[in-house]
Amino acid sequence: MEPMFASLSYPPIPILELGPISLSLHGLFAALGFVAGAALMLREARRRGFDPDLVMSMMMWGLVGALIGARLFTVPAQIIGGGYSPADAFSLTGDFSILGGYAGGIIAGGVRMRLLGLNPPVFLDMAATGLALGAVVGRIGDLAIVEHLGSPTDFFLGYMLRPGYDVSPQHDALERLCTNEGICGPYHPTALYDMIGAAVLLGTLFYLQRRWVSRHYGQMFSIWLLWYGLQRFLVDFARLEAARDGTVSDAVIGPVTGSQWGGLTLSVLGAVVFVVARKRQGLVHTENDRDQGARSHA
Repeated sequence: MEPMFASLSYPPIPILELGPISLSLHGLFAALGFVAGAALMLREARRRGFDPDLVMSMMMWGLVGALIGARLFTVPAQIIGGGYSPADAFSLTGDFSILGGYAGGIIAGGVRMRLLGLNPPVFLDMAATGLALGAVVGRIGDLAIVEHLGSPTDFFLGYMLRPGYDVSPQHDALERLCTNEGICGPYHPTALYDMIGAAVLLGTLFYLQRRWVSRHYGQMFSIWLLWYGLQRFLVDFARLEAARDGTVSDAVIGPVTGSQWGGLTLSVLGAVVFVVARKRQGLVHTENDRDQGARSHA
């Protein structure tokens, strides 16, 4: 397919060479995304007077949970696709899922909050902007290695492969089409779409954090759940066709991809959390923060 307008095209950069050190940009920006999100949550906790040591403890549990969840979230799709063994669930060379990472991190962090006798909605609210920032930073790594390409498009942001480009292994079929048959795209860059959506979500959450005076504990987090889950559900339509015909290695479960099922679940959960938080949690303000363990606002 020839592009109707100018399209994006650049050689993938899977490895960054710094003298004797070789860094995977995909892994590097995933780590930087977690660090950036954690720093943002920690800044908000300090601003509102919460103990930073407790927040750090939650985040360490969240990090371990995120690593486990990112791997395990891909298992159902692999089982459905066949050729799967139980040992694959613990392989470090398999696929990882950002949605699974979020789920595992939130669950593990929530368990730690309960063990510390804290109210999870209070701290999950403070994590909402960090979760959005983590997606923005983490997706830079996906763009660097050219991962998560979707179906052919004539959209001006489409990514155009070139013969000899070594993109993410999930796109080996697209590489063969480009080299052997001259079919090089452009293709939907769904990682870029997700990064743009996460950036808009981040700005929205910053605005709500300062201006939404009638919010209840848990509702900021519910906005993140609802928005990001719906965003992933919609963005993945841009690669559903390619997943169905096998030109990209995304699992299709019923009418949509596995990631779309995860995104839809996330958004439904967000709607439920929004309603439940309004009924069961107090309003966010200084006095209630003190009741929840804050010393004082900075």
